[in-house]
Amino acid sequence: MPSERPGGTEMKLSQILFTQGFGSRRECAALITAGRVQWAGRTLENADEDLPTDGLVFSVEGVDWAFQASALLMLHKPAGVECSRQPRHHPGVLSLLPLPLQHRGVQPVGRLDEDTTGLLLLTDDGALIHRLTSPKWHVPKVYEVGVKHPLDEAQLQALRDGVVLHDDPAPVRAAACEATGELTLRLTLTDGRYHQVKRMLAAVGNRVETLHRSGFGSASLDAALAPGQWRWLRDDEQAALRAGLR
Repeated sequence: MPSERPGGTEMKLSQILFTQGFGSRRECAALITAGRVQWAGRTLENADEDLPTDGLVFSVEGVDWAFQASALLMLHKPAGVECSRQPRHHPGVLSLLPLPLQHRGVQPVGRLDEDTTGLLLLTDDGALIHRLTSPKWHVPKVYEVGVKHPLDEAQLQALRDGVVLHDDPAPVRAAACEATGELTLRLTLTDGRYHQVKRMLAAVGNRVETLHRSGFGSASLDAALAPGQWRWLRDDEQAALRAGLR
């Protein structure tokens, strides 16, 4: 268990590695005794040594790791990967992450179709996943949509007013909708139904050709992330995302 000290929290080195996904307790201890863990310019050899977790950056086998009590990250999802933990037809999105993140149980917050690209949040905080995906909270998701046929104002207004989807009698509407080009639009949704964007465009007589999510809640996809790359959410980004759920 972590212990309190003036200025922050301390945790045993073996527990730090375990919570960060570096294997079982036995495997973490073996990494330490083999001299594969470094911190502050020295090799750590005592699994029971207490380290301050606030701002902690350590390295395992030469790779730097920042301690994260709860993992929350964004990934630029490429096409051709599935969000399922047990993918069937394409590689799983978790295969794009380092093994420690996979081992600590990080999961996608919601799903994007195999051919949909863009912002995917992932976390090991089950309560946060529920709150971000629950219809109760109406968390906005922003999509950049490419369509087959030229857009007109009647189509855009119908999306704002609400459309009835096939086999779903309750109408759904866009929280915001604007054309960004003759064949492109930006669509904001606050609920999440199966293939919703594709079905909404079909309902107004058009067809989705490309689909890219650029925003989720207060988070926007980092333009510096190439497809397949990820990064931790900064403290201010995490605070803004959670504040939207209050």
